[in-house]
Amino acid sequence: MAAGSLKRRQSKRSISKPSIVMASRPSYQSFLTHRSTALLVSISLIFFVVLVSGISLNVLRRSPKYEVQSPMIYSIEVVNEFPHDPRAFTQGLVYVENDTLFESTGLYGQSSVRKVALSTGKTEVLHKMDDSYFGEGLTLLGERLFQVTWLKKTGFIYDQDNLNEVKEFTHQMTDGWGLATDGKILYGSDGTSTLYQIDPETFIVTNKWVVRYQGDEVHNLNELEFINGEVWANVWMTDCIARISVRDGSVLGWVLLPTLRRKLLQEGKQIDVLNGIAWDSGKNRLFVTGKLWPKLYEIKVQPSKENYGDERIKQLCLREAITF
Repeated sequence: MAAGSLKRRQSKRSISKPSIVMASRPSYQSFLTHRSTALLVSISLIFFVVLVSGISLNVLRRSPKYEVQSPMIYSIEVVNEFPHDPRAFTQGLVYVENDTLFESTGLYGQSSVRKVALSTGKTEVLHKMDDSYFGEGLTLLGERLFQVTWLKKTGFIYDQDNLNEVKEFTHQMTDGWGLATDGKILYGSDGTSTLYQIDPETFIVTNKWVVRYQGDEVHNLNELEFINGEVWANVWMTDCIARISVRDGSVLGWVLLPTLRRKLLQEGKQIDVLNGIAWDSGKNRLFVTGKLWPKLYEIKVQPSKENYGDERIKQLCLREAITF
């Protein structure tokens, strides 16, 4: 956090020229009066200095510059673990009511959209995509699922009940990586540092922002989720989730999740990167998983106890731009 600087104003004291007229020598009573006045002024000045010093010290103590912990960095606590298909190359994740998830998976010849039971991880309904498509981000708006595909400007709309394809559409992003919605409009990512706002009827880009952290672009924005007025984004090839302002694209905070992937690797699991965020707005539950991960996690986000500096966060969460 930026701390406001403290500024002091020095008052200018006017100095008048001494009179050339000689004054008569003061009386003893006048001398005592002047001495008492000088003593009173000195005491008042000492009191004023002590008071101002105390106020300045309190201001410094309250200044955010001196806070040890930045409120922008968050760690996680695992609340629950659920089974997840270890063959699912997760690209999009959506929570719906009754402990049900919709998931989009990638890889040519294996891409799908599926309805999944949260508690068991079992696929209840499956739509296999044509082998020429690589499935990517997924979101639910109304009763329709919207999906984008990799290296194409083609997307699909599905009926949420049976996952039948309803419509094919063309979008204006340079590629299809992530999708999210606030219930009215779509937000999209294309693997760059740009976050798009998209009309769900025409698929025209109505606004877009370059996502930045401390002035640096956040490249490789991947899977998206809309949570409490923010867009949360996986950053590809990192264990970081960026919390993004939909007003200007600035990063409001970082959620750090390295422990999840590290633990799975220590268990000998053959996994890929963190990817997949789902939000249960009814019960305020947050779910995350990854590509080829055997588990899906319900997590709580909390301020990190570790003191991260900006450079450390940049090392963990920022990557060079990648083109395909």
